[in-house]
Amino acid sequence: MQSKLHMKEFVIDLLKDNLPVCYYYHNHEHTLYVQEKAIQIGRHQNCTEKEMELLSAAALWHDTGYISSYTGHEEASCKLATKYLPEYGFSDNDIKKICGMIMATKVPQLPKNKLEEIIADADLEYLGTICVTEKAGNLFKELQSLTPSLTKTAWDKMQIAFLQTHHYFTAYCKEKKEPVKQAYLKELMNTVA
Repeated sequence: MQSKLHMKEFVIDLLKDNLPVCYYYHNHEHTLYVQEKAIQIGRHQNCTEKEMELLSAAALWHDTGYISSYTGHEEASCKLATKYLPEYGFSDNDIKKICGMIMATKVPQLPKNKLEEIIADADLEYLGTICVTEKAGNLFKELQSLTPSLTKTAWDKMQIAFLQTHHYFTAYCKEKKEPVKQAYLKELMNTVA
């Protein structure tokens, strides 16, 4: 059986070696960021050690499906996780929970329990940070490389529509991230107006 530490190296190498270079946002750095935020939010939500282990694993695997598919990548991520997680000592029940968390990152986000709420928030935590402009810019570059006709104005309108319907689920993100996200939304609306 492989160690959990080895799993992190394996997943990051898998992403580095297999994701297209034009994935400026959905790359190994995003995966590490989401894992870090899932752990941070999990601590604030008083997760047990076992819950933290499952959260950490789900965050690591949540975007691996981008290797094979841009749309429906969550399902592809679950397939990869289901294939490899037993090698790292995860039970069938653990894998079911991890896949539930991976699917909770699918937009529109519909988490069904505490752990799914945490990972959903971790995946989009950046919307409420000072890094939002940079990270949104990377996502725009990525989408534009896939759809060259996408304009900055169209992108800004997409962001506004998304931000107007998005909401955080955890008390931590509602308190700490929502105000910054609302300020970013206001800034975008002024840009498009």
